Amino acid sequence: MSEDLFYKTATELRNLLDTKEVSAVELMHSVIDRTEAVDDQVKAYLDTNADEALEQARASDERRNSGQALGPLDGIPVSIKDLIVEKGKKARCASRILENFISPYDSTAMVNLRNTGAIPWGRVNMDEFAMGSSTETSYFKKTANPWDTGCIPGGSSGGSAACVAAGETILSLGSDTGGSIRQPAALCGVVGMKPTYGTVSRYGLIAFASSLDQIGPFSRCVEDSAMLFDAISGHDPLDSTSYSGNIPDCTNALKEKKGPWKLGIPREYFPDSLDPEIRTAVDAAIDTYRQQGCEIIEVDLPHTDLAIPVYYIIATAEASSNLARYDGIRYTHRSEEATNALDIYFKSRGEGFGEEVKRRIILGSFVLSSGYFDAYYLRAQKVRNLIRKDFNQAFQKVDALLTPTSPPPAFKFGERTDNPITMYLSDIFTINVNLAGIPAISLPCGLTGDNLPIGLQVIGQALKEDELFAIARDFEQAHDYWKLHPDLR
Repeated sequence: MSEDLFYKTATELRNLLDTKEVSAVELMHSVIDRTEAVDDQVKAYLDTNADEALEQARASDERRNSGQALGPLDGIPVSIKDLIVEKGKKARCASRILENFISPYDSTAMVNLRNTGAIPWGRVNMDEFAMGSSTETSYFKKTANPWDTGCIPGGSSGGSAACVAAGETILSLGSDTGGSIRQPAALCGVVGMKPTYGTVSRYGLIAFASSLDQIGPFSRCVEDSAMLFDAISGHDPLDSTSYSGNIPDCTNALKEKKGPWKLGIPREYFPDSLDPEIRTAVDAAIDTYRQQGCEIIEVDLPHTDLAIPVYYIIATAEASSNLARYDGIRYTHRSEEATNALDIYFKSRGEGFGEEVKRRIILGSFVLSSGYFDAYYLRAQKVRNLIRKDFNQAFQKVDALLTPTSPPPAFKFGERTDNPITMYLSDIFTINVNLAGIPAISLPCGLTGDNLPIGLQVIGQALKEDELFAIARDFEQAHDYWKLHPDLR
C-alpha cells in the first residue's frame, strides 16, 4: 500500500478499511509518522498520544474483523481543537489561564465522535479563546501555513486547518464564531464547514460567544465533511439551544440531491478592493456553476457593511460575560504575586489572558455597562435581525449564495498584528453567516501566483446542510483543486 495514506480522504480510507486492504493500525502509523516528520515546521499540535491512538486503532481493527464496525468513520484519525473538551485531556483554549486545566468530562461532540469509532488524534493549536484570525494569539506557539511556513494558517482554528492540509490527520473538529472554520480552511486549501446554529451541541465547547459559536468539520473533500457532520450533529438535552427537530442525513443526500441550482451572487461581497487573484478564482468558480446549468442571480444583502461593528459588539459582550468565570480561584492560573483576594482576581487575569483577549473583554464590558447597553448591545441585536432578514429575502430567490471566503490569501506572520481593525476585516465575508445562524462551507477553488490557496464560500439556508453539501460537491467534482497538497517535506 502507498505510504501516503495520510493524504487520502476518509471516504477512500473507509473503503480500504472495509476491504481489509489497509488496517486502522497501518493508517494510524502513517498519520503518526507524518506528524513526527512535519509538525516541527507546521506546529499544529499542542498534544499527541501515539500509544493511546494505536490502542484505539487496534480496537477498531478487532471490531471490523468481527463484522462490528461502528460506522464509516471507525478507525479514522480526527484531531480536536483545544476548546472542545475531552475527559482526562488538557483543554487550554491556547491560553495561559487554562494552561493546566484537565477536563473531567467529554463534550457531546466527543461522545458522538467516539460512538462512531473515530480515533481522537491530538489537541491542536488555535487563537487564544478563539479570538483571532491568524492563530498568532495562542499563548503556546504560532502555527504555520503548510503551503508557506512564513505565512499564517488563518484562525481561530488554524491548527485544525493546517494539520489536515499537511497530512497530519485525516479529519479535524474546529469551531466557528465569526469564520473560524471557513477562513483557515480557505487559507490552507481544505474544506471547512460551519453548521446551522443548534445542529451540533455546544455542551463541552468552551464558550467565546454563546449565540455565535458552533462546532464543525475540516476535511479534504466535501463528502468527508458531510460524514463528520452527520457523526457529531443531533439534538442534545444538555444544550438548551440544541435544535430538537430532524437533521438530514447529509452523506446519503449527496447520492440523491442534484442540480442545477439557483445561486445568488451578493454584490456586497465583491468590492473593488477585493484581491484581484481571489476575484478571478471566484468568478471562474461561478462560471463553472453556470456551465453546469445553474441559474446565477445577483442579490442584495444591504446590511452587510454593518456586520463587523455588530459582530464586535455582540461577540465581545458575550465574551466578557463568559470569561468572567476565569478568576484565579478555582481551576485557572493563579498569580504567585497575589497577596489578597483582589490581587488573586486582578493579577491572575492580567497574567493569564493575552492582549487580544483583554482587548475584547474590555470592549465587551463597556458595551454592557450601565448607560451604554441600549446604545450599543441592544441596537446591535436589532441590526442582527436586519442581517438575518437580508438572508431570508435572498433565499426566497435562490437556493444558496456564492462568495469569496477570505478577502486576502494567507499573509505573513506579524503583518496585521499591530492593527486589530485590519485583522478583524479578515472575517468580513464570514461574520454575517454566524449572525444569521445559517450554514456555510468553504472549499478550495484555486491558487494565487505565490501558490497560496483560495477559498470559495457557499452559504446555505438554515437546516438545509444536505443541499449545501450537494451544491459544494458539484463544484468540487468539476475540478481537482481539492486534490492539491502543499510541498512540505
